[in-house]
Amino acid sequence: MHLQLISIVLIILYCMDYTRGQHSSSRHRHHKQISSGGSGCQQGGCLTCSDYNGCLSCKPRFFMHLERIGMKQIGVCMTSCPPGFYDIRSPERNTCTKCRSECDSCFNKNFCTRCRPGYYLHLGKCLESCPDGLVPSDIQRECVSRCPVECEACVNSEQCTRCRPGLYQFHGRCHHVCPEDYEPNDKLMECTSQVHCEVGQWSEWSPCSRSGRTCGFRRGQETRTRLVLQYPSPFGRPCPEISEIKECLVKRRRCPGRGKNKDRRNRNNRRVKTSQEVLRDRKKERDRDPGDRDNSDNRNKTEQRRRRDQSTLTLIQRSPKALHYFGITPKS
Repeated sequence: MHLQLISIVLIILYCMDYTRGQHSSSRHRHHKQISSGGSGCQQGGCLTCSDYNGCLSCKPRFFMHLERIGMKQIGVCMTSCPPGFYDIRSPERNTCTKCRSECDSCFNKNFCTRCRPGYYLHLGKCLESCPDGLVPSDIQRECVSRCPVECEACVNSEQCTRCRPGLYQFHGRCHHVCPEDYEPNDKLMECTSQVHCEVGQWSEWSPCSRSGRTCGFRRGQETRTRLVLQYPSPFGRPCPEISEIKECLVKRRRCPGRGKNKDRRNRNNRRVKTSQEVLRDRKKERDRDPGDRDNSDNRNKTEQRRRRDQSTLTLIQRSPKALHYFGITPKS
């Protein structure tokens, strides 16, 4: 009996010590939070914070967002909520609240602005399949109207993004023929603006000339030109004339050195004429009969022999030693 009473007393004393310890620990943590808030938190948006839980309250115009780090959540004060969360404002505090699981981003808990893959947005809701009359767009993750017949891809029933072969896109529509002032671009398969030719101002008229000379004539020509500033596109307005020529009259004047050139040409003409005559004579000799040619050759040989004998005789007469060599006694 005494042992039971002693045991009960010991248990009561232990419980009183444990409660006193918990109260002291709570007061210590509270003192640490307040002192931390008073000294200023590391994050600029925090009003009060804790070493264990991060921000506990935020400054005005900041939103409290809970970030999960492993099994722990840390309070963070942000100027705007991250993707997948929407903001809720209240006089007490501003908080970031998570969107629905099928929403990638949202305006509030009942209105999604973008869906996660596998869902399609329609009237603020993310659906797994689109209503009748609409088709899902995997690129936009939305339910869109069926494309018109001439469209190969579209945003909705009134705006094509790509046309079928043979058609050209223009302002979301597909055309067989491009509108006025536009032309088909077969590379882009679009109607692009026509580019017209642009030219600059005319240059001054050139000096009057003829065959590249500015003297020795009376009638000549003057020219002027202008540059092309912008070449036209295939269907654009072509370029006008970029050069002009007009007749001109000048007082005839003799070109410097003109007489010397004329004499030189005359001499050259005489040489050419003589060469042509020589060639003509040679051709006549080749065209003669063989008999006439032999007689001519014999006459040439006889004449050459006669000239050689005459040269020898003249040499003998002039040299006494030659007379003695040939046994000829000179006449007294």
